[in-house]
Amino acid sequence: MNETLIGLCAGALLLAVVTSASVANDGNLTLWYDKPAAKWTEALPIGNGSMGAMVFGGAPVERIQFNEDTLWVGKPHDYAHEGAAEKLPEIRKLLFEGKQREADRLAMQTFMSVPLRQTAYQAFGDIELTFPGHDKPATYRRQLDISQAVTSVRYKIGDVTYTREVLASYPGQAIVVHVQADKPGKLAFTANLKCPHKDATVSALGADGIVLRGQLPKPRSVLSFEARLVVSTDGGAVKATDNGIEISGATSATLKLVAATSYKNFRDVSGDPAARCEKAIAAIAQQSYAEMRKAHVADHSKLFDRVAINLGASDPAVAKLPTDQRIKGFDKDDPQLAAMYCQFGRYLMIAGSRPGSQPANLQGIWNESNRPPWGSKYTVNINTEMNYWPVEAANLAECVLPLLGMIDDCAITGQRTAKAHYNARGWVLHHNTDLWRGTAPINAANHGIWQTGGAWLCQNYWWHYEFGGDKDFLAKRAYPAMKGAAMFFVDNLVVDPRNDKGWLISTPSNSPENGGLVAGPTMDHQIIRDLFRNTIRAAEILDVDADFRKTLAEKLAKIAPNQVGQHGQLQEWLEDKDDPKNHHRHVSHLWGVFPGREITPATPKLFAAARKSLEFRGDGGTGWSKAWKVDLWARFLDGDHSYLMLSGLISRSTMPNMFDTHPPFQIDGNFGGANGIIQMLLQSYDGRVQLLPALPGAFATGKVTGLRARGGFEVDITWKAGKLTAATIRSKLGNPCTVTCAGQTAEFPTKPGQTITLDGNLKQK
Repeated sequence: MNETLIGLCAGALLLAVVTSASVANDGNLTLWYDKPAAKWTEALPIGNGSMGAMVFGGAPVERIQFNEDTLWVGKPHDYAHEGAAEKLPEIRKLLFEGKQREADRLAMQTFMSVPLRQTAYQAFGDIELTFPGHDKPATYRRQLDISQAVTSVRYKIGDVTYTREVLASYPGQAIVVHVQADKPGKLAFTANLKCPHKDATVSALGADGIVLRGQLPKPRSVLSFEARLVVSTDGGAVKATDNGIEISGATSATLKLVAATSYKNFRDVSGDPAARCEKAIAAIAQQSYAEMRKAHVADHSKLFDRVAINLGASDPAVAKLPTDQRIKGFDKDDPQLAAMYCQFGRYLMIAGSRPGSQPANLQGIWNESNRPPWGSKYTVNINTEMNYWPVEAANLAECVLPLLGMIDDCAITGQRTAKAHYNARGWVLHHNTDLWRGTAPINAANHGIWQTGGAWLCQNYWWHYEFGGDKDFLAKRAYPAMKGAAMFFVDNLVVDPRNDKGWLISTPSNSPENGGLVAGPTMDHQIIRDLFRNTIRAAEILDVDADFRKTLAEKLAKIAPNQVGQHGQLQEWLEDKDDPKNHHRHVSHLWGVFPGREITPATPKLFAAARKSLEFRGDGGTGWSKAWKVDLWARFLDGDHSYLMLSGLISRSTMPNMFDTHPPFQIDGNFGGANGIIQMLLQSYDGRVQLLPALPGAFATGKVTGLRARGGFEVDITWKAGKLTAATIRSKLGNPCTVTCAGQTAEFPTKPGQTITLDGNLKQK
């Protein structure tokens, strides 16, 4: 069989795969559109953790905008403000005296990060493919199959069908583009690299490639970067020049893109991007597209296929619509879109956060601007944490490792900030960090001085242990960081002089991002109590630090408790000053409901007050705010209200490509919303495996498999007409298991590897 015939057979197979996937997954696991993306927020995302790309799907001109996760402005830097601690007593005194404006002014002058702002994530470049004569495509379709992590375009020019697939391979550490015609020799196009940075050049790289080299502007930045694009074809000719790569007379072509910077870690920028790119290209040079695709799909499926979600059948007429139309018109007749939305969150986690990469920032790994909103940094007063809310329950535990790596780094830089700003031991992180792991308060005192960013992030260490049960991880990685964060508050909590109750409070701080600089915001105390409890429990499990445990327990008992105010609300501050008409997007004081767990049905007075506060805040807000409310209403066991928030999140705060919008684009709402759907189906925060705790009427019949619960359990659930019909629980660790559903409770001893099958009444089959 000659090479041309082989290519035609492969092309037919590829076309068959694309077509069959489209039919099989419509309404379930494929986003599809009948026209190219007109703007970035309509393009389709792919990623391998370290590299991300947005695929536009243009016929005459294809734009594939790509990123690499270490391309940031800046350089290794200590953001701490030397001598800030000297002014701490005076700032506190002013706040205790009610002189908020004066405290804010002094803090801005003496207590803020140096410099005041952190740095921004950067766009890297574009692959641009130009197809002469493709101006009027027929039968056009573009799609993203999230079960395979492959985006594709298909259309006809005359009697020739052209297909294009783009994927971001984690095994190959490359973005791969495959272009094909279904008739021999009919493929002709040019490929080029473009870059938004001034100090960047593109030149030929041998006979079949081009290289983009650049340097971010000095002296503010130090990183150099490089990307290489190489092409191989079936038939035809390839010619590489400084102006791009020309492909002519081919039947198919495969383009492989790798990229790197000089970043090694937050203290070392001595990497060689050219050497890294050369090594990356050499590793995949001999691999065919079919081989790379197979390895990529296998790698992605290994994670993605752990969980399957069926929330019921959609109206067939609705399910046939393009995805952008379904998003805009989302309602109760499209539960398949809700299931896909949840799975899309899992897809984004796999694409944007893999071992060895940076964690997902405000935009995940996707960014087309060199001045992105909020610098596309890590905002840790809600947004970064929300990114990782679903990771454990959604059975993607390894995807949290990049976040834990960032926390490890901040535990180092945060020691310097704790000493310089508070004269305290341990470590602290305020409301933002960046690639250089800044931990000092930035931007403005009224929202930047917030002490509990690091404490909140430590929740991820504890969750990772709770779900996975790895004591070695707890001892060597989680507990040391948790202990350091707790030690900071042992030193930094102070007695509130405004009353005679001896309460310990955190100050100066704020209730993100509402009400300005204060002493003793409710959210701080909820987070600190959670940190202390988790640290005590970790020390007990490891049988270490008995004296420190005692110290934490003593401090814990004295932290200012949650308060119920004059309107029956949970107070946001120690002062009873909440405004029932305040619809602020942050619901910070409800942290104790979710993601915390100290306010539950077991604390009925506080539970009712917290619900009242959520009612006051209303059902509006930005994308991520609505997502948080999806989770909160699920924790309040009100599935229909949780679904109401989900409906608003999808129909009014979701872009055509299913990205969340603040506005502008911000990825946290995708993850928060996905987690909210999981919370409707399964909760495990209180030592019980709660089945269908907040099932909405819109999801009356369905099935989910592969979710994880704390204690080392994997759970499948089937239900009909709003009632449990069956459940399967697989015990990974052999812990005792308590299961609840609809007021019923059952308890089972388990052994590692044991499977328990239950009927709708929780009776073991």
